[in-house]
This record gives sequence, structure tokens and C-alpha cells, in this order.
Amino acid sequence: LQERGALGFERHYHVTDPFIRRLGLEAELQGHSGCVNCLEWNEKGDLLASGSDDQHTIVWDPLHHKKLLSMHTGHTANIFSVKFLPHSGDRILITGAADSKVHVHDLTVKETVHMFGDHTNRVKRIATAPMWPNTFWSAAEDGLIRQYDLRENSKRSEVLIDLTEYCGQLVEAKCLTVNPQDNNYLAVGASGPFVRLYDIRMIHNHRKSMKQSPSAGVHTFCDRQKPLPDGAAQYYVAGHLPVKLPDYNNRLRVLVATYVTFSPDGTELLVNMGGEQVYLFDLTYKQRPYTFLLPKKCHTSGEVQNGKTSTNGVSNGIHLHSNGFRLAEGRAHGSPQVELPPYLERIKQQANEAFACQLWTQAIQLYSKAVQKAPNNAMLYGNRAAAYMKRKWDGDHYDALRDCLKAISLNPCHLKAHFRLARCLFELKYVAEALECLDDFKGKFPEQAHSSACDALDRDINAALFSKSDNAEDKKGGGPIRLRATGRKDSISEDEMVLRERSYDYKFRYCGHCNTTTDIKEANFFGSNAQYIVSGSDDGSFFIWEKETTNLVRVLQGDESIVNCLQPHPSYCFLATSGIDPVVRLWNPRPESETLNGRVVVDMEGASQANQRRMNADPLEVMLLNMGYRITGLTSTGAAGSDDEDSSEGQVQCRPS
Repeated sequence: LQERGALGFERHYHVTDPFIRRLGLEAELQGHSGCVNCLEWNEKGDLLASGSDDQHTIVWDPLHHKKLLSMHTGHTANIFSVKFLPHSGDRILITGAADSKVHVHDLTVKETVHMFGDHTNRVKRIATAPMWPNTFWSAAEDGLIRQYDLRENSKRSEVLIDLTEYCGQLVEAKCLTVNPQDNNYLAVGASGPFVRLYDIRMIHNHRKSMKQSPSAGVHTFCDRQKPLPDGAAQYYVAGHLPVKLPDYNNRLRVLVATYVTFSPDGTELLVNMGGEQVYLFDLTYKQRPYTFLLPKKCHTSGEVQNGKTSTNGVSNGIHLHSNGFRLAEGRAHGSPQVELPPYLERIKQQANEAFACQLWTQAIQLYSKAVQKAPNNAMLYGNRAAAYMKRKWDGDHYDALRDCLKAISLNPCHLKAHFRLARCLFELKYVAEALECLDDFKGKFPEQAHSSACDALDRDINAALFSKSDNAEDKKGGGPIRLRATGRKDSISEDEMVLRERSYDYKFRYCGHCNTTTDIKEANFFGSNAQYIVSGSDDGSFFIWEKETTNLVRVLQGDESIVNCLQPHPSYCFLATSGIDPVVRLWNPRPESETLNGRVVVDMEGASQANQRRMNADPLEVMLLNMGYRITGLTSTGAAGSDDEDSSEGQVQCRPS
């Protein structure tokens, strides 16, 4: 076990699919008298710290289910974050709370040794980094990210990032985390759909040079000192959310990043987006939000092709280009469809059968399973797009648009993908662009120009164009969509607008949970290879997805009300969870001989659909749902069927061909 391959073996096998299928409740740790809002493992994984509404922190021996230490933290309100300070021998513990304070505790003497009161609103998260000993950071609802250095005598902190300089006085910072492989990078989640990634070293160097500059104290009337240097910040956003934000605001649906975390290798960023879904961003192979620019016959070096960033990245999906798009010329030049191997053909047929039975989620999961094994098959992307369009959950039409563009890039003559793309643009409120896409579709496939599906979409588009209300934002033209605020307190700076317009899009989206009630709900990677994604939910369950397929594989009842916290053990298949109940629950693979696990939610599809209704319900409906009344709605109907065979002949149909 001490050989060189031991670590690789452990990382590959400590969380496996059979273990996930056998995951069950091992123990409940009792000791708190209020909601348990935060959990934190030490580096070795033999200690677990918890913080609660009771203002106490408890350090547990989770492997033996023992309480080792309990102490009042000195806070006067709910504790929201707890962290072990690296290189302190697990002696120093840091807490942040709703009393706007950050406290540092010495566990060996059970005393609070530092109390920081620099924030002016609730402290939601603490972050630490091994490369920065004696240093930590806090995020609070005053919009500030503060940095602390315990080596200094001064009991003050410095402001590292002030979000109010970019987003106005109403912005709130909710969460933050440091990249485990490169501790110079700090990710921040705040109110709104954008997640921010900062280069700490670049910010410090910028400020140091400003202080050393001889003209640092001399400013002319036109001078404006940038709080952050160019290149120190990069934003990430799910491509459809900036456009949907006004609609969400009208329905009092709040978007806020409740948790951010990096993958163990530091190449991916996971975000639990309150009011929406869980998103994974690839930090290595970045892509701009998908545009409606279809592949052209000849590309210039400055175009965005099928959602991938090109040399200069002039388009990003928030800019809506007036030059529109053109379909690939010449049907004879379409890429030949690669035949699927027999086992994938069987999966595709199962997906088609699920589609025919209107089991949209089951069809999506089967298509996704096949896509992972055959990522260059246009038909699979086209079929999955059809299933997304039928299901109509939040974000489904945008995922369908992405799949249509991928299908067209693989097979420029994919008839149904072209038509579905026009429908997706219409459903995403890009009405003028949908009309242009439909016109191009008719030009390329003239025999489809008067099909019933084309005529229906044409009528829908023209009706929408004529019924645009005066206050609806006009999305046509070359200008970017800029989400301007209405008042001075929440005004957005020019620098912020530029950063938003340069945002990168997500790689994967995970659906099924609900995150609308609390703003501390976590989502985490499970396994050192980040094979799985876990998230809490408002329905008292926690959800487990395969990372690469995005398929939901397990739902377990983790709380009587809401699961907020999920912290995987650093090296075992061992998960700690907490929520509204005043207990910490520990989960691991149960013995095969053990009787049926009573906490397994068997109807995962039903739970997911109920959560979609919950996310789209008004507060009264949510209350009724919590009381046990069933809310009908969110019916799944739509256009464009799945393909049994990828044929560009025949009529575009609204049922499976």
C-alpha cells in the first residue's frame, strides 16, 4: 500500500458506482440545538467541525461517532461558516456568523483569540488556502471580500474585493472558495447569475505598484483609479440566464450563487445557483455563451463557431449580432453519419421508446449516456434536443439550442436540428433571430417550406413580433444585452458590464433539486476524481449525479425539511450532511447484507418534477406544497420529435419519426 500507485488506486476506487448505489445512513451526530449551517473536514479526514444557529461549534470524531469538543463561539447570531486554518495542526478554527463578525478560536484552550468586526452585514463564507499560511478570506452581504493575516498584530482586515464598486450598494457576496491546485485564484458567488474568478496575486501586485507610484496621490478631474487591474477578473454565467433575468425579477424569482467550489484538480468550477440549477464550468476549455451563429461554408478567424471561442472572441452570446447566420451551403457536402455500435444502438432505441412514451427525462438520460460514448454522433444530439424541448424545465431550451448547434456542426445537413434551432430561438425570446433562422431553413430545405410545423412556427413568430409590448427589451441588433439597474443604489459600472459581456458559458448542467428557500445550499464534487456531483435540496433530499453524463443516479432523504450542507470526506466514500434538523448525518456504502434502505427516494423522476414545480411556484403554492397538497402544472408539451434514423428527407414532424 505504500507503493507509488497507492494514491492513484485510492483516488480511482474510493468512490465507485456500486458504492453510490449502496450509499445509506450510517449515523446521526447529536449535540446541536439549532439548524446546522456548516460542516468542515480537516485535511486528514479524522475530524469534522460543525457550526449552528445555537452559536456553538462542535468538533467530532466522525469515524467513531463521538463529540470531542463543544464551545460557544462568542457569536450572537447564527454561524454560517467554519474552517480549520491550514498548517495549524487542527488547533485553529475560524467561524463567520450573521452578527457580521469573524472569530478565530484556539481549540486546545477552547478560547476565542481574535474577533474581527469589519463587515457591516452577515458573514456567509470563510475560505482558506494551504499556500497562504495564517491567511484567510471572508465573504459577506455587505458586498465585500476581506483578507485576514493572523501574523500581523493589528486585529483588522483589508478589503480585497469590493463588489459595490461594480454592482452598486445592494450587491451581496454569498460564497467564496480558493483553487486547491493554484491558491492564487479565488472564486466568488454573489447575488445575480454571474460567478467571478479573481487572481489574488495580480490584485496585490497592482495595489503595491499603485502605492509605490510617485503620482499615486495626484489625480486630475478625469482620472479614475480602477479597483482591479485588467485581467484580474473573469466572469462565468449560464448563457441563458442574463436574458431571462428581467423575467425572473418580474416574478420575484431571485438568482444568487449559494455555493462555489473547485474540482480536486482545480480545472473545473461548480456552482449551486439559487433559483435555478447546478452548473459546472470548465476553466481549461472555456467557451463563450452559445450564439445563434450557424456554421458558414467558409469561416474567418474571428468567428465563434458552434459555441467555441475563436482567436479573438468577438462574440459571446450576450452580444446579438445583426449579421445573423447562414446555413451551410450545398446538401451534397453533408458529413456521412457514423453508424453506432450495437450496444449504443440499443441505448438509442431505448431512448426513442422512452420519448414515444413521453418519458422525457428518461429519454434525455439515455441519450446522454450514448453521447458520452459517441460524442461525434449528430443524431444523438438532435434527438436529445427534441427531448429537452418537450420537457421544458428551466434551461432546457438553451441546452437544446446547444445540442442543435453541435448536431449541425457534425452534420451540416441535419434537417431537424436546423428546424429545432429556429424553435429554440423563438422559445428563448430571440424572435427576430428565430424568423431569420426559419427563413434560412426554408431556403435550404424548400420542400419543407410549407410543412405544418414550419407554418405553425411562422405564425408563432409573426404573432410575437406584432405583440411586443412597449417595455419589452428589443434583442435585435448588434448591441449587447446590458442589464442596467433602475436605481442609483444598484447601478452597474461600465467595468462590470465589460466583464459580464466577456463571460464564459457552462459545460454541464445538473437538474432535479430545488434551491429557492435558503442561500447557503451547497453542491460538491464527490470522489477525488470528481466522478459525481452532490447537492442539497429544499425537499429534504440530496441528489447525486454522474458528472460526465449529468444523469441523476441517487436521491436520499437527508433532512425533515431542507438539506443545506454536503461535505465529502477527503479520501473515503463518506459523506457528511446537515440542514434544518439539529443533527449531522453521516453516509457511507452499507453492507450488501443490510435490509432495504428506508431513506432512498425511489421515484427520482417524481421528486425532480415536484422540485421544478416548486422552483416555478409562487410563495403560496410553495407553502401548500410543503403542507402536502399536490400542485398541478408544468406540463411538458412541445414540438419536434426524435429521430429513429437521421434522414433529411420527408416532412418536419412534431411526433417521433
